Amino acid sequence: MSKETTTTLTPPPRSDASLLTEQDLHLFNEGTHYRIYDKLGAHMTTVAGKPGTYFGVWAPNASSVSVVGDFNGWNTQSHPLRARASSGIWEGFVPGVGKGALYKYHIVSHNQGHVGEKADPFGILHEKPPRTASVVWDLEYQWADKQWMETRVKRDSLQAPISVYEVHLGSWMRVPEDGDRPLTYRETAPRLAEYVNRMNFTHVELMPIMEHPFYGSWGYQTTGYYAPTSRYGTPQDFMYLVDYLHQHGIGVILDWVPSHFPTDAHGLAYFDGTHLFEHADARKGFHPDWKTFIFNYGRNEVRSFLMASGLFWLDKYHIDGLRVDAVASMLYLDYSRQAGEWIPNKFGGRENLEAIDFLRQFNTEAYKECPGIQTIAEESTAWPMVSRPTYVGGLGFGMKWDMGWMHDTLAYFSQDPIHRRYHHNQLTFRMLYGFTENFVLPLSHDEVVHGKGSLIGKMPGDEWQKFANLRLLFGYMYAQPGKKMLFMGCEFGQVREWAHDTSLEWHVLQYPVHKGVQSWVAQLNQVYREQPALHQLDTDPAGFEWVDCNDTAASVISLLRKSRLPADEILIVCNFTPVPRYGYRIGVPSGGFWRELLNSDAQEYGGSGMGNLGGVQADAQPAHGRPFSLSLTLPPLSALFLKPE
Repeated sequence: MSKETTTTLTPPPRSDASLLTEQDLHLFNEGTHYRIYDKLGAHMTTVAGKPGTYFGVWAPNASSVSVVGDFNGWNTQSHPLRARASSGIWEGFVPGVGKGALYKYHIVSHNQGHVGEKADPFGILHEKPPRTASVVWDLEYQWADKQWMETRVKRDSLQAPISVYEVHLGSWMRVPEDGDRPLTYRETAPRLAEYVNRMNFTHVELMPIMEHPFYGSWGYQTTGYYAPTSRYGTPQDFMYLVDYLHQHGIGVILDWVPSHFPTDAHGLAYFDGTHLFEHADARKGFHPDWKTFIFNYGRNEVRSFLMASGLFWLDKYHIDGLRVDAVASMLYLDYSRQAGEWIPNKFGGRENLEAIDFLRQFNTEAYKECPGIQTIAEESTAWPMVSRPTYVGGLGFGMKWDMGWMHDTLAYFSQDPIHRRYHHNQLTFRMLYGFTENFVLPLSHDEVVHGKGSLIGKMPGDEWQKFANLRLLFGYMYAQPGKKMLFMGCEFGQVREWAHDTSLEWHVLQYPVHKGVQSWVAQLNQVYREQPALHQLDTDPAGFEWVDCNDTAASVISLLRKSRLPADEILIVCNFTPVPRYGYRIGVPSGGFWRELLNSDAQEYGGSGMGNLGGVQADAQPAHGRPFSLSLTLPPLSALFLKPE
């Protein structure tokens, strides 16, 4: 995985110009060919001294398949492919076709002669939408991230600080003087690396960059499962972006969507005139929410296609993690369906046994083949053991989004502080299940679109209180066990709801309130990374202890975060009302001076400047069942982090 160059394909050993061995066919048809992308698709090679391109495509219900392209005037008769035994694969070598050639597959089906022209499911580059042809290309690139690849296993560990900045490449930053176009992959690289490092995030998570015809789907309706979108450049340009981030110490996570795919005519839908990639029965094969098709996880070749897709990004693009989208929709046969609109499994239940098997198989292979990566599930239900190993009955993911925390927390923060005492359990309930999974705390793009407004827009009160609440929200988030994820724009309190077709509102950083929030997030990230107590035991109950979770009258919570060393412990106190609390007594486990590491009410963050003058001496006065205590000033709508010296 840490090889510095991409291997060049050697000429095929067979005289008939096939790249596919009998073993390849067996594994693909069995559903266990995890490198099938090296064989199917379009591969430039040389046969009998003639350079050209080998094409291979799976279309078992076709009566004929030919390659059409700009090299033959899109003539359906010029370059027929031949069927390879009973594998369902059609293949052929076309001399003279080289890098940059446009092509599609012309497929005539056994099914009543249905005819279609399809983009290559294994294509590594496609035309820039709205055009839909595939492009003959290679993956040659000189990687310079060897040091990152050899050490990333520590950076991606559950014991490491992981603070993720979620980015939509098309709208993070645009070029207004050039028609307000998005940045290219190469233009993004230095800007994003500098910003992420300045903000002290550890990882970037990119919303799906796989090719997608509808820009407004943000990439979640994928057609090119092996191709970065050409909207921002070539495969090598995207490699440059990943490589650049790695060289600057930043991990890269990709959103990956094996849950559904769009119905576009050039894509996977009805590929060979039959429901090939999708279930034929709409009760299993059509998604009512998104009007998309659902993969047939029980078909071996579909499993090979999807398994290889996930591993492709980890292998060829050095990706450090895959966040798997909409896992809940894969697990439940009755997801978003009424009675009678779904088919029970063979035991009469609502669990999708084939999808469960696929996810377990995928996670097992991903961790085996690509050491140092993480797979992360976006899973919104109480399905057990999502982030537990398959050998104990889990799904095998490394981490899972804590959607419950997100919903409860945003519901709490939307309350006027005068009413928060009646919703205190929304802050504390999480710790009843907080270590049942390896959680990521997500404040994602989903919370700032579709009329939900921005994060700052959810906060009650006047402008000062809104920004104080937002800083408190982030402080409370970093106090909680679990890895962190924040969507772009939230880190500086963008007021407008996120829009995918325009840039973030970077201009608001001229105002102190926005600049203050940005500075607060950067400082939170730095302390989170520096202090083992805030990350080392994120997934271990030994890393967390309530001091007082029951002060509903004052809407105050206090807790301890711990590392493996007792001296590293950190006290966090959050005041969720705009009322300052003077002489607020908090029990602590040790005496001496407790230094104030962070105070969200500091003037540099846009606060009122109230605090504890850098720290407090512990009194030998028991409180909260502990031998010592601190008498603290709690600023309004604030989070305090204190550590014993």
